[in-house]
Amino acid sequence: MFLSCNRQKRMGFTLIELLVVIAIIAILIGLLLPAIQKVREASNKMSCSNNLKQIGLAVHAFHNVNGTLPAGGISDSPPIGTGGGWGSAWTVWILPYIEQQNLFNKFIFTGNSGWGNANNYTASSNAKIPTYLCPSSPVGNVAPSPFSGTNIPSNHYVGVTGAAPNAAIGFTEARSNQGNTGTAGCCSGGISSAGGALVPGTPSITLANIADGTSNVILVSEQNDYLTTVNNSRVIWGAGLLHGFMIGWYTTGTPPNACNNGDCRTFQMTTIRYSINQKSGWTNAPGNCGTQGVCDNM
Repeated sequence: MFLSCNRQKRMGFTLIELLVVIAIIAILIGLLLPAIQKVREASNKMSCSNNLKQIGLAVHAFHNVNGTLPAGGISDSPPIGTGGGWGSAWTVWILPYIEQQNLFNKFIFTGNSGWGNANNYTASSNAKIPTYLCPSSPVGNVAPSPFSGTNIPSNHYVGVTGAAPNAAIGFTEARSNQGNTGTAGCCSGGISSAGGALVPGTPSITLANIADGTSNVILVSEQNDYLTTVNNSRVIWGAGLLHGFMIGWYTTGTPPNACNNGDCRTFQMTTIRYSINQKSGWTNAPGNCGTQGVCDNM
């Protein structure tokens, strides 16, 4: 005798089975995401480090061709140009050495040139300069306050002009300017030193001038993040973020005594004064340019 079974074949999954599968997939994704994020951040870190390497090579190439390191920033006046005003920074002068010769050729350095020149803004608008941008930066890639209607790339790296007096116990520095002490907001800039390698003013520093040796001097550093003020507000911080990568310095003189009527702002440059990554406890906006060196318009 044979028994027959007429049960229907089951089609698909039950709801519980589907939920179990979805839960397993979610767990796997949850386990994989941190690993993917770590790989992405490691890649970004490598890219940022490579940018610093390329900048260092470009600065050395500039030195080989011109006999000096580029000015950290300088008014476009002789021997650089004739435009005057807020001139160009080192980030402009090394463009030919980071495969940006075509962009550099579009700049003019005469007749109200530099940062305030409409031609230079047009040339730089929407320009892509990967070497000046760190992929992991939280602050964006476009300057928030260039000329109206333009998108000027920011710069996440700054030339180190030296250290401020008393930056370390027993450290002194006579080659420095002090902005308008006590000034809040725009436009003082705090202390600007000329004891480093990429200094404001007419280029005159050679590798042979660096008494401590090039391996003991910081040339360029990354500077792009937010500071946290006393009232827990987040304020953007970086000498190449506010007006874009072009702007440098207002005079051809070098500290000390080379500010523009107390305006000692040094765009694309920084003077070491605080510990690395000291991001909290700053004076609430508009800050204090003179005594802290941190304010709304560096």
